[in-house]
Amino acid sequence: MRVDFHTHIIPGDLPDFTKKYSQDRWPVLKPTCSCGANIMVSGKVFREVTDQVWDPKKRIDDMGKEGVDMQVLSPIPVTFSYWALVSEALDMAQIQNDFIADTVKSNPSKFLGLGTVPLQDADAAIKEMDRCIHDLKLHGIEIGTNVNGKNLDEEYLLAFFEMAAKWEVPLFIHPWETMARDRTPRHNFMYTVGMPSETALAAASLIWSGVIEKFPNLKICFSHGGGSFPFILPRLDQGWNVWPDLRKTINPPSHYLDQLYFDALNYDPLNLQFLIDRFGYDKVMMGSDYPFLLRETPPGHTIDELESLTPKQRDQLLGINALNFLNIKEKFE
Repeated sequence: MRVDFHTHIIPGDLPDFTKKYSQDRWPVLKPTCSCGANIMVSGKVFREVTDQVWDPKKRIDDMGKEGVDMQVLSPIPVTFSYWALVSEALDMAQIQNDFIADTVKSNPSKFLGLGTVPLQDADAAIKEMDRCIHDLKLHGIEIGTNVNGKNLDEEYLLAFFEMAAKWEVPLFIHPWETMARDRTPRHNFMYTVGMPSETALAAASLIWSGVIEKFPNLKICFSHGGGSFPFILPRLDQGWNVWPDLRKTINPPSHYLDQLYFDALNYDPLNLQFLIDRFGYDKVMMGSDYPFLLRETPPGHTIDELESLTPKQRDQLLGINALNFLNIKEKFE
């Protein structure tokens, strides 16, 4: 079974929140034709998209062509809206969560779903996570790498991570509002340099601060192969060794890897082998970033190219690990 863990979706009838809440920062889906649209932010084109991003039938057709059995649906990070009033961000989250849940319910053999929460407020985030998991029966929560420029080790977020661990909710961490945005607009470096660096900062923050140590049941997957985090891990360990006054954990960062998972989206067999060697065959899962331009086509192409894999290991990376991460056993038993 091939499971594409990293795909994004948005409701085709997403309301125009710029009119509803009188703020032009909201993402708006503006049709350009019957099979395409622009995601507009502050009156500018944020991203050109096709009906792949909202039409389940189109996605299923693409999955058939590309040999994918299931997709894990998650919101597009620009819709996180952590900057907004909590009640308004919750409105945006609930519309998407309901849409994803309905899509999964209508196509249970093709889709699994992740929800989103207003992470700028821990109580509201916990309440919506509860609804996502226990009422809508979604399979996890996608969150951003920071909240309005604050890292994920902020004190107020501990309650959210505590409940995610208690309820065994898998968390998918995706970069958004990346660091050094003022230095990365040229050459689209926000996507190729900023996002990997942003993901590394999120991972380092959760480990160094002791969040991972404090909640050993917490399950986290980092997108884009963990960005640059796998490569800077020894440097983090060295920092822990030479700055004892900054230590927040009993052990160095590399000790806290059992709870971390990664999608395999790093495009290169050499990098993928490094990711596997560092974290293990059971911690890496296929993810393509469907349906966006930087996606891997076809999904799992790099895994297929990795000659060192045994058939069992290949099956793990292509599907079993994703289902295991999402606490879904029956799909492969």
